[in-house]
Amino acid sequence: MSLRHATCLSLLISLAFASTAPAATVGREQDIVDLKLGQRVLVDDGTCPAGQVREVRGAKMTDKGVSRTSSCVPRHGPKTK
Repeated sequence: MSLRHATCLSLLISLAFASTAPAATVGREQDIVDLKLGQRVLVDDGTCPAGQVREVRGAKMTDKGVSRTSSCVPRHGPKTK
């Protein structure tokens, strides 16, 4: 493989990883308008214990659209020393 091909391949791989976005955060579950299959949205409505936030996921396709599941996950904030 030439240097040019290796450079192009590494550029494409880095672009693929850069395009993945973190989960969005909303204040209420009613604010989630169009949940897609596999999408994750963090809901900060105070229903989970301290240090956690509720994660709503588009679980599977049904006749009425995407069904939702939710669970409490650890809240990831800024790192401290």
